[in-house]
Amino acid sequence: MTLKDRIGVDLGRRVSLEEGVTWAAERGVKYIDAQLDITPNGLTTFDAARCNAIREAATAADIHLGLHTLSGANIAEYSPFLSEAVDDYLKAYIDVAVRLNAEWVVVHPGHHFGDKEERMEAAVGHIAKAAAYAEDVGATLFLENMNWEPDLAEVHYLAHTVEEARYYFERLTSPNLKWSFTVNHAHLVPDGIDGFIDGLDMSRLGEVRIADCTGEYEIHMNPGEGNIDFGHMFKRIEASGFKGHYMNAFGSLEDMNEARDYLAERAIVAGVEAG
Repeated sequence: MTLKDRIGVDLGRRVSLEEGVTWAAERGVKYIDAQLDITPNGLTTFDAARCNAIREAATAADIHLGLHTLSGANIAEYSPFLSEAVDDYLKAYIDVAVRLNAEWVVVHPGHHFGDKEERMEAAVGHIAKAAAYAEDVGATLFLENMNWEPDLAEVHYLAHTVEEARYYFERLTSPNLKWSFTVNHAHLVPDGIDGFIDGLDMSRLGEVRIADCTGEYEIHMNPGEGNIDFGHMFKRIEASGFKGHYMNAFGSLEDMNEARDYLAERAIVAGVEAG
């Protein structure tokens, strides 16, 4: 499989999952993920019949499918009733992933409102419970490093620095929990992309999520519109022995598909073997 083949497209909520599989098959895209929170992909609409049809279509086209939970759902919830709802939400995603034969489910570390320590402890508890359930049913979770928000913001995403990400991964040791490395999030903090690569266990890397940015604030730009050095990024990540997929997450579906050539070219120029 070439490097371009390993670069996928995040469907997000743009199209139904059925349409997304067809779209990817027509363009030779081998990796896609989707969010299942609202119409046309409402989580509760994925009964056995719908899942079977999607699974068969994806398998026939040799497409690797993943799911992506909603970052707005606060996994660091500790309030009664809401806390239980978090566990139910993650379990529901995992159950649908198994029915779809989805190879991963991206989850998030949550956010806080100044109560950082309490939120991080709560998040670890929820994710540990979800990871244990994933082990039981044969699913895999990817925990994403999140984006920095300005110091004066009321809400702050967790695991946006290397230190915070380590807090999670040092406490969450399930073999069914891996790392979803979002490089444009890393580019927003002093640690930078290199800092995350150097500071976290690359053997737990499950995927690399790609968008460009200028390092000023959270935005998902097309590669080449910001100032991330993607050639250097590929060189560092591929040198670590990573053999998994990359996931484009910006712009339109066609923007992401077209950028696969641009990104593979950046890697080749940097001396990366692209297959």
